[in-house]
Amino acid sequence: MVFRFTLLTTALATLAAAPDSRADDWPPPVRALIAEGLEIHGDFPAPGGLTGYAASHQGREMTVFVTADGEHAIVGTLVDAEGNDLSEAPLDELVRAPQENELWRRLEESHWIADGSVDAPRTLYTFTDPNCPYCHRFWEAARPWVEAGEVQLRHIMVGILEPDSPAKAAALLGADEPSAALHRHSSGNDVAPSAQPRNIEDQVYRNNQLFEELGFYATPSTLFLLDGRLERVDGMPDEARLVEMMGGEAP
Repeated sequence: MVFRFTLLTTALATLAAAPDSRADDWPPPVRALIAEGLEIHGDFPAPGGLTGYAASHQGREMTVFVTADGEHAIVGTLVDAEGNDLSEAPLDELVRAPQENELWRRLEESHWIADGSVDAPRTLYTFTDPNCPYCHRFWEAARPWVEAGEVQLRHIMVGILEPDSPAKAAALLGADEPSAALHRHSSGNDVAPSAQPRNIEDQVYRNNQLFEELGFYATPSTLFLLDGRLERVDGMPDEARLVEMMGGEAP
């Protein structure tokens, strides 16, 4: 199953930007909404004397428009005379983009094994369980782009599918040459579960936590950038989606 990555989830709402430092100066209706649980991510100019605010509540994004006198607020979508939605662009800029940037940073700081050149122009993060057959299929399908130096896969190793998955993931992360160990494992030389130092086992635990926090349910779950926006694919992608993920046809 594949679908476009969306931040309209409770899990990813935790990645929101910090509250705006101008919150004390916002008008009373906005402060009242904050007291009801809304998070305000920023304000923006709106037509008709209105001031817009990009907000979210339990993962649901919304815009709030305050009247010129600062005494009343309207929660909803603003459209112009041609029916154009004037709420989407501010939500993209003030809510979605900061959340996506924060998530990308967390992926970079997770515990992953590089597969492909460090100089590859395209990077994909993929949650990988050593016992996942679809992870093996995805690894094989990506070979043309990886071996051509066009894509680097960063395998965030998790242990969720089988009782020995955490120990296998730790064995790969703790190997002397993790990239070579992952290559051997993915090529059919199955890694043996083995005890690892506490810090390596903790890396698997933290990766599992990130996987669960983001609401993922399948491996591989892959995240990548497309036209500057974050995309997600759950499971083994079909051929068309694979080409999109890799940035073009196989070399």
